[in-house]
Amino acid sequence: MANIHFPFLSLLLIQCFIIGFSTTATDQSALLQFKAQIEDPPNALGNEWTSTWMSVCNWTGVSCGHHHRRITALDLSNMGIKGTIGPQLGNLSFLVSLNLSGNNFHGELPRELASLRRLKLVDLSNNALSGEIPAWFGNLAALQQLYLGGNRFQGEIPWEIGKLAALEKFGVQNMSLVGQLPSSIFNISSLKEIRVYNNSISGYIPSDMCDHLHHLQVFEISTNKFFGHIPSNIGECKNLQTLSLSLNQLNGFIPSSIGNLTNLEVLYLDGNSLHGEIPWEMGNLGKMEIFVAKGMRLSGRIPPSIFNISSLKRINLHDNFLSGKLPEMGFVPNLEGIYLMNNNLSGNIPSSISNASRLRVLSLNENSFSGLIPHSLANLNLLQVLCFSSNHLTMESQSPTFLSSLSNCKKLRVLDIASNPLNALLPASIFNLSASLETLRAHDCNFKGTIPMEIDGLSNIIRLDLSRNELSGSIPTTIGRLQRVQGLFLSGNMLTGSIPYDVCRLEELSTLSLSGNMLQGSLPTCLGDLTSLRSLNLSSNKLHSIIPSTFWSLDYILEVDFSSNYLNGTLPPDIGNLKVLTYLNLSRNQFSSNIPTRIGGLDNLQTLSLSRNSLQGPIPESFGGLTSLVTLDLSNNNLSGIIPKSLERLSYLNHFDVSFNRLGGEIPTEGCFKNFTSKSFVKNYALCGSSKFQVPPCKNCTHRPFKARLIHVLRYGLPILASITWIIALIILCLKRTTSLSTRENLSEILGTNQHNRLVQATDRFSDANLLGSGSFGSVYKGKLSDGTNVAIKVFNLQVERAFRSFDAEFEVMKNILHRNLVKIISYCSCSDFKALVLEFMPNGNLEKWLYSDHYSLDILQRINILIDVASALEYLHSGHPSTIIHCDLKPSNILLDDDMVAHVGDFGIAKLLGEENSMKQTMTLATIGYMAPEYGLAGIISVKSDVYSYGILLMETFTRKKPTNEMFIGETSLKHWVKESLPNGTIDIADSSLLQNEGENSTAKVNCISSILNLALECSAQLPEERKDMEDVVYKLKRIRMKYLKEVQQA
Repeated sequence: MANIHFPFLSLLLIQCFIIGFSTTATDQSALLQFKAQIEDPPNALGNEWTSTWMSVCNWTGVSCGHHHRRITALDLSNMGIKGTIGPQLGNLSFLVSLNLSGNNFHGELPRELASLRRLKLVDLSNNALSGEIPAWFGNLAALQQLYLGGNRFQGEIPWEIGKLAALEKFGVQNMSLVGQLPSSIFNISSLKEIRVYNNSISGYIPSDMCDHLHHLQVFEISTNKFFGHIPSNIGECKNLQTLSLSLNQLNGFIPSSIGNLTNLEVLYLDGNSLHGEIPWEMGNLGKMEIFVAKGMRLSGRIPPSIFNISSLKRINLHDNFLSGKLPEMGFVPNLEGIYLMNNNLSGNIPSSISNASRLRVLSLNENSFSGLIPHSLANLNLLQVLCFSSNHLTMESQSPTFLSSLSNCKKLRVLDIASNPLNALLPASIFNLSASLETLRAHDCNFKGTIPMEIDGLSNIIRLDLSRNELSGSIPTTIGRLQRVQGLFLSGNMLTGSIPYDVCRLEELSTLSLSGNMLQGSLPTCLGDLTSLRSLNLSSNKLHSIIPSTFWSLDYILEVDFSSNYLNGTLPPDIGNLKVLTYLNLSRNQFSSNIPTRIGGLDNLQTLSLSRNSLQGPIPESFGGLTSLVTLDLSNNNLSGIIPKSLERLSYLNHFDVSFNRLGGEIPTEGCFKNFTSKSFVKNYALCGSSKFQVPPCKNCTHRPFKARLIHVLRYGLPILASITWIIALIILCLKRTTSLSTRENLSEILGTNQHNRLVQATDRFSDANLLGSGSFGSVYKGKLSDGTNVAIKVFNLQVERAFRSFDAEFEVMKNILHRNLVKIISYCSCSDFKALVLEFMPNGNLEKWLYSDHYSLDILQRINILIDVASALEYLHSGHPSTIIHCDLKPSNILLDDDMVAHVGDFGIAKLLGEENSMKQTMTLATIGYMAPEYGLAGIISVKSDVYSYGILLMETFTRKKPTNEMFIGETSLKHWVKESLPNGTIDIADSSLLQNEGENSTAKVNCISSILNLALECSAQLPEERKDMEDVVYKLKRIRMKYLKEVQQA
């Protein structure tokens, strides 16, 4: 009998094997067809994805079940893959987890994915997928996690999502979704996380949202268009840990039931229209760490109980209508930031503020606080930012010991006491505060006395503002020792004497304002040495001299105001050298002679005032080239001749004054002149024209004398003849040109004048297939020019439009920034609705890709070489270029690699293009969280040392393969802290494991090398800027480390 069953069982086993092989082959076939539709430029998938003999379960990114050997998980995240998601994936019928996030997939999702009924996790986030979110997601009944954020999906969230009864986590953030959040979602009782922030979703928050969402922990709907009230029973979602409702259109009150959310850690309500008082029940939130309710219409008192929440780290209630006193500080050992500026708070600042022993930021400016500034502030030895400007605070008039006591705050970087009636002598002690002090704002304080010679004690000061006080005496020569100062403001005082030549030693000075004093003497001839200078205001003094010829060599200066002095001489043609100038005011001086025609070449100039001088001659015809001009004031001079019709082309000109001159002829009537009145032309010699200008009509002459006709022919004929001659000569010259032009010249010629259309063609209309990446400032596309040259094209986001007022001017500065390790800026395109940079293309992508993809690898020597390249680029930006340039946003994604794996730093000019105005007023920042220097994150202060800090973090990341934003770094733990605690004995534990595999006899050399580099990283990322190294030292030390490593390897 047994012999009968044995053949049967054998046959059954063979059939099962055949079926198993067949189904595995189906999975393999599906993946091969999927790969055929994608691009894998870095070969991240490896050779096995082209193999038919290797088991599909061993392919990169593939996981199979233990028993049936069918594909259960496909993880191709962050591999740099491009293309569309093919329908073949729908044949992976055993698939439980699908993760394609962090790639460049585009197009719509195939309908065939709806057949994957076993799916529990789908992560397609951070791609370029488009179309609408498919309704068939609702049929994936087993789905627990669905992440679609960071794509280009449009339309509404399908109501079918509400059918996913097992769904726990749902993320569709950072897209362009509209419509309402389906009410069915609020019936999914298993939901723990809802993230729909940064869309255009509208509607009410359901009043019964907490009836079913008993497990909800995260509810993030910020930056949408939700309206109505916050549900009064929000407190029934008792497991909520993060509630983010900011930047919507919500109104009404903050419900008192919010005090029932005893697990709440993070609460964002800002940017809505909420009003009324802060509920006193907020004091019950014993786990709350962050409370942000800024920029609304909240009123009443701050509940005192809030300052008894021991877990509280940051409270931000600025820009409201809060009143009453600042509550006494209870037990708040974790409190690091108090932001209460621009309210109606009054009374004394409580001395109990010192109970917040870990306080780093205290911002109370623009309130109505009064009384003495408490000395207990000096006990806050971790304090970095102290601001209480625009209040009614006072201090001891004779001996202001408060300022002296602040010397205990060794980490203080920003001190803002401006606009308070301090009414005291300016104490020398103010200049002996923390060596780390970078910003001191003490304007409008009624300080008296002289500026002490001890001013050089502020050795690290970057911005010093003592303007609009009652300071007298001379500017001390020791001011020349403030080597790091970028902004120096001493205007509106009673300073006398001359401008000391020591000012010219301030190599990083970008803004100098000495206006409204009684300074005398000549302008220093060394002003031309201040190559970093962007704004200079010496107006309303008693200066008397010519403008030194060296001054006109400041090619990058943007604003110049010499008005209301006794400056004399002629205006030289060299004034035309200031190509990026936007503001020039030379009014109320004693300049004579003609206006230089070269001023007409300053096409970025927005304001030009030459009034109340002794200028003569005609208004230059070239002024028609001042295409950005908004204000032109030439009044009260001795100008003669006609008003050029070329001025009609100045479409932005809205203030024009040529009154009190000797002008004649017809007043133009077209263009901007349609908006001017008679006030612009009064008291001239012989103007005529329209009656609206209150001048006599012009006489029409039907017969012109021969001499007039001859002048007419010469005036218009000769230029035409000259132009024809010039064009012929240019054609001949072009025919003779060889093809040995540089890459930069060739590309500029190829782009030609119709740049935008060429870029559209080069990128196939900026198609998703050519998208290399995108960020806050715009997107980067790969393009191919007509000659076959590959380029990268960075298209800027015009939502930051206000920041681009000086785009063209700043590009003129940037194009001359050349270095082997900087990405070359080839050309640019600037239109009213489109702005882009054309950059050298880097075929090997960025450092981030090489660090975090499982299919790229960098050995230890490659990493050192890359980081030496980056350090060399920063060294050039900081000290090798005529003007200091600060990168502001150094990180792996901004480090690009060419064919030879040489590193090139990109985006080094973004800070210059966007300008300070944008960085202050936009919600984005120039720097990236994790890489941002502490002084930038707290007070917006940047310096070359900010870049050094970012570089230190980059060193750590490159050799540990851990992002500074890794989820393992929470609370007080950070990448820097982790590295510091692990050295010197734990190098092997924190180093990227791929660097230490298969070491053999070289393991000691590698560990020593990595340890040296991480120690250097800690020196670069020191908390205090002055303790960080210079990039010159970093380059030198890295090269020494490399040399030592190579030597140890050779000896091994």
